[in-house]
Amino acid sequence: MSDTAVRRGTPARHTGGAARRPSPDPGPGPLTHTAVMAARALRISSRNTDALITSLALPIMLMLIFVYFFGGAIDTGTGYDSYVMYVVPGVLLLSAGFGAATTATAVSEDMKGGIIDRFRSLDVGGTPVLAGHVAASTVRNLCATALVFGVALLIGFRPAASWSGWLVVGVVLVAYIVALSWISAAIGLLARTPEAASGFTFFMSFLPYPSSAFVPTENMPDWLHGFADHQPITPAIESLRGLLLGQEVGNTPWIALAWAAGMLAVAIGVSGTLFRIRTR
Repeated sequence: MSDTAVRRGTPARHTGGAARRPSPDPGPGPLTHTAVMAARALRISSRNTDALITSLALPIMLMLIFVYFFGGAIDTGTGYDSYVMYVVPGVLLLSAGFGAATTATAVSEDMKGGIIDRFRSLDVGGTPVLAGHVAASTVRNLCATALVFGVALLIGFRPAASWSGWLVVGVVLVAYIVALSWISAAIGLLARTPEAASGFTFFMSFLPYPSSAFVPTENMPDWLHGFADHQPITPAIESLRGLLLGQEVGNTPWIALAWAAGMLAVAIGVSGTLFRIRTR
């Protein structure tokens, strides 16, 4: 058909194929939203210098206190040359707990400040918002863990792990950091104020103490011994200690990863339910 016929209003002839309309742009996907939310959470963390310094300095201070103040009085019965060889794996998990606790406060502040409504108007769902906080927490915790490990090397910790041992150590650490961060996100949704969220995470940060982090569980009272042997932090610490020192660990890493997977599944399910309730 000529251009002149079209201009004169001559009806167009169908050529047998339906005219195709351009499909609407679906916009950014969940992964993009998660990455944006993670970058936002990291920027907020970098501006909150007090909380950042505390989460980095506190595990280091506790490690120095235990090594230099109490290390000479604690007999682990394991034959290590120095107490630092025993305590470092526990401090790494303790650092993960302290770092993950800040996620609860950050999520609670978002819920209280009304920014979630703005995100929902931009078609950003609850999962990317929470996953962004968890991703940022994982990055912060890995940096804190590297710093704690560096200080441990300076004060005498000498790992003897194989390459495969280092790989499993990294997997166990990341698994627990992610699981603890999701638990903190659920706590942030459950708490009504950031102050309450910070208080609730104390119980999670307390778990490394009644474990094999600082003393063998055999030295604990009977009623505490049973809890320490069957709580989720102990197999992770035993895995890290055995792998870092080049010892036989058996199926302990699998038990640790099973605990982490269970905690992660429960935390994701609970946080999703709580988010829907809070944003009705």
